[in-house]
Parts: sequence; C-alpha cells; structure tokens
Amino acid sequence: MNSISFSYPIFLWALIVVIPLMIFLLRKDKNKFASIKYSNLQQLKTSSSTWRVRLRNIPDYLRILVVVLLLVAAARPHFSLSKDDKSIEGIDIIMALDVSPSMLAEDFKPNRLESAKKVAAEFISNRKNDEIGLVVFSGEAFTQCPPTIDHNVLLELLRQTKSGDLQDGTAIGDGLTTAINRIKDSKAKSKVIILITDGDNNAGQIDPLQAASIAKEYKIRVYTIGVGKIGQAPFPIQTPFGKQYQQMDVKIDEGLLTSIANTTGAKYFRSTKNESLQEIFKEIDSMEKSIINLSVYNEKKDVGHRFAFVGLVLLLLETILRYTVLKRNY
Repeated sequence: MNSISFSYPIFLWALIVVIPLMIFLLRKDKNKFASIKYSNLQQLKTSSSTWRVRLRNIPDYLRILVVVLLLVAAARPHFSLSKDDKSIEGIDIIMALDVSPSMLAEDFKPNRLESAKKVAAEFISNRKNDEIGLVVFSGEAFTQCPPTIDHNVLLELLRQTKSGDLQDGTAIGDGLTTAINRIKDSKAKSKVIILITDGDNNAGQIDPLQAASIAKEYKIRVYTIGVGKIGQAPFPIQTPFGKQYQQMDVKIDEGLLTSIANTTGAKYFRSTKNESLQEIFKEIDSMEKSIINLSVYNEKKDVGHRFAFVGLVLLLLETILRYTVLKRNY
C-alpha cells in the first residue's frame, strides 16, 4: 500500500504564489525590450528560425522547474511503501507499587522500593507492545502514570517515584481499586495488574478482597508479590547522629495476597532478595502473552533529498545554457 505525505506542507502552498509570480516576471522581462517596426512581415513569416531561437526560453522554464523542485524538497515528502499484517504479543498492564515507608527497609539492595523499581523498569522495557500504567499507594492511592505505550514517559515517572509523598500506611484495597479503575474499560483481550507490597492492609477505605472480586468481574488478573525477607529486616531511621538502623519484623499478609491472586485467576509470589524478584517478573512475563493482530507500516522513506538533488542539477544546467549556447545578446 503506497502513500505520500509531507512533513512541512506549507511549502507546497508557496507554489501557488511563486509560480504565477515567476511567469509574470518572465513576460515582463520580455516586454521591456524595444520592438522593431517593419513595413511588411511577409518575408519574415517564410524565413526559418534557428534552433537557438526555438530553444531560447528553455533556461527560463528550467528555472521555474528548479523552484518547484526545491519547494517540494523543503516540504519533506516521504513515501510509505507497504503494509504488513502480523500477529504480535500484547496486553494491558497496571503496576500497583507500595511506596509506604517500610519499603525503605534495606534487606534488598539498596532498599525494597529501589529494587522493585529497577526490576519493574526491566520488565517494562521488555514489553514493547503493551500499554502499561503505574499506580502508587501507601495510606492512599494515586495514579502516577495512566496506561501508555510511551514507555519512556512511564520509565521516567517510575524513576521519580519515592516514598513519603503519600499518607502513611498500607492501603492495599485502595491501591488495587485505583489500578482496576485505570484498566477496567480497556478493550484488550488480556488485562493484568501486578501488585507489589511489603506489608498487610492497615489503611484505606476499600477491603482488598472486595477489590479482588471487582477485578474478577472485569476479567482482570491480579498477580501479587510480597517483598521482604522472612523474620526481621534493617530499617533506616534518621537521628541527630545520622542514619541508624533498627531491626523490624517483616509483616506480610501472605494469606490475603494469595486470596487476591486466586480470586482473579492469577498467582502470588514471595520475594526475599533481589534475584528472586527478578525471577518473579520473568515468570509473569512468560505467562502473560496474548496474540493480537497488528497492521505495521514500513518506516516512511524520506525522498526530499532526491527532489533537491534533481533541482540543483537542473539549476546547474540552466546556468550553463543561459551563459553559453543559449546566451542572449541583449
């Protein structure tokens, strides 16, 4: 399927003004030369003209053509040469990330939150055909990035995500509901939420299991990931003497997270170190594949330089003809 488009079509509109103006100037230029009066033109009508006379206007026409070609080149034309129909893997995904202060615990390096962000970024980079969004939650929930195919924007917003901007607490139900609202109206055949937390539900207005039932109604699978070592973890505390560490109990409601995942037909994972978190995301990546049909157009081919090259060649030819074999002596 062939098509043509222009990056700067405004230059094409200039042709409407430039071409008539050049024709007008050419005629005006010819009319300024003095005419010779003859008593009888009969002999001139029967006389033959030379090839130079017949071709004397060629340089003028070439100049007009050069202007046309250069304006077309300035408009930056491109051709789309073909269309490929192919099947690719793609789904809609929302990542719901716990940013409560406990995510700063350093049983993961450098801490739970930064480790989760790093692995999530790798996951996003590998899902080039998916619309992915980001919801963050603590004692309340917030949409950090709506679902988008522009993963550069998403990755930048993920990079900026930090703990402390939201009310303290862990509102798993609110975070899950916010994620559901962002993806429930998607037309994709497969809809997924990946919920990452290191605690139990102790804040918010919505019961997590009720939110899971809503996700099931919308055919959304919710993969849950509990982040944190079993037992205790070092938690940084700022004191007048600098950063100190306090050992805190890791409290993850694995029963709740398992129920959420099972209700929606997904799976619960427990991550106790950076490497296991990476493996979890790889497993989710391998499980969540959906084939969609896509029409892919080949990258547009810029042909403006060809018009410019032909225009410059004709300009050179016009200059040579005008000042050599078709030179006028007036």
